[in-house]
Amino acid sequence: MSPRRGPRRIAILLYPGVQSLDVTGPLEVFSAAREALAAGGSADPGYEITTIARSPRAVRSSSGLRLIPDGPLPRAAAEIDTLIVPGGAGREQVGADETLLRWLARAPRSCRRVAGVCTGSFLLAAAGLLDGRRATTHWAFAGRLAREYPDVEVDADPIFIRDGDIWTSAGVTAGMDLSLAMVEEDLDRDLALLIARHLVLFLRRPGNQSQFSATLHAQQPHAEPLREIQRTVLENVSGAHTVEEMAARAHMSPRNFARAFRAQTGITPARYVESVRLEAARRRLEESAEPVSAVARACGFGTAETMRRSFLRALQVGPAEYRRRFQTVLAQEHGALAPPAA
Repeated sequence: MSPRRGPRRIAILLYPGVQSLDVTGPLEVFSAAREALAAGGSADPGYEITTIARSPRAVRSSSGLRLIPDGPLPRAAAEIDTLIVPGGAGREQVGADETLLRWLARAPRSCRRVAGVCTGSFLLAAAGLLDGRRATTHWAFAGRLAREYPDVEVDADPIFIRDGDIWTSAGVTAGMDLSLAMVEEDLDRDLALLIARHLVLFLRRPGNQSQFSATLHAQQPHAEPLREIQRTVLENVSGAHTVEEMAARAHMSPRNFARAFRAQTGITPARYVESVRLEAARRRLEESAEPVSAVARACGFGTAETMRRSFLRALQVGPAEYRRRFQTVLAQEHGALAPPAA
């Protein structure tokens, strides 16, 4: 393959009220990739990162940070390889800017890819770029996105989604996961992992990893016996939590307990227990060098094989591969560079 002649131009849109982390997160990822390539003597120049806006004047982010764009919207989006549209409270006002929306609508004709970070997906949707596509956004805004743009197939669960040349991500740090996935696509997986380590991130999460924790998946029950059951599961993840045993603690028949639990939380008791155990196992795999079999026992799965099936069902990846991808830098520095045998 002949060496690339020029850098891939990453353009990040700025506007008043933009979420600063939606801007700086992707910027840091692509900047780190460029620096790593240069340090390694690569012939690939990597990325050129620029910020663009409707006006050359400085804008204030939603947190008050003052941001100065590098330039205006280019007349021809062909100058851009990847356009990133961040979210933020200011998207409401910007979403009424017909000139900007027309420019966004034309962008995919010449850009290689367009990405909406967090509520930036609303701007892509307003420009018609998500019609007939699957997309995500921050879980708290997913229902609104679906209501306002019924032609968009909104999935609130993944941290990012790629549908052809259009990418969308969940909130804030998920924009960095999306950017790392782009780096892996453009360059290679090892570089993406190197950047993640440098930025002290979890090693690249796949797009289908859930935005939600187990406690967010389940609504808070309004009846105290069921709240107590939830607390017991969370506090003693390795305990015996069959439907029969939980029903007995709640002084209910198994059938009534299962029906009441699902009615008040939105999920079955078994699904809740599995979600809590899965979340606990993920944390241990990310943060420790314990053998997979020990993690399985500590988190109530009993055997490594039972835990493996649960991981594959929920995350489409086994525990050992999950650890290899997402183990924290701190855990690696404490002797977990290679996953221990089960």
